Amino acid sequence: MTAESPAGPLGGHLDDDDFPAYTMGRAADMLGTTQGFLRAIGEARLITPLRSAGGHRRYSRYQLRIAARARELVDQGTPIEAACRIVILEDQLEEAQRINAEYRHAAGSANPAAAA
Repeated sequence: MTAESPAGPLGGHLDDDDFPAYTMGRAADMLGTTQGFLRAIGEARLITPLRSAGGHRRYSRYQLRIAARARELVDQGTPIEAACRIVILEDQLEEAQRINAEYRHAAGSANPAAAA
């Protein structure tokens, strides 16, 4: 069976950054933090883990990257609530910059004489 096979244990989600593949314990181990930290950033609404059929929290790779950034800020002395807000604002800024770049690209493609 290959990694691309949808019949595999991950159902073809091996490369999906949003697939909730990690348990809370595994996520905490990967981040070098505690499960309490993951609960705290969940309560601060930085990330919302999906739940398994049994009700257990499951985290995606994208959520782990967000949690790792929050942990960096907390390790530097930022209170957890402030760290979560900073990460949310950073994420919103990145998205706005991506959208602006798309608009600039579309405007340049629509009017090549103005871009020159």
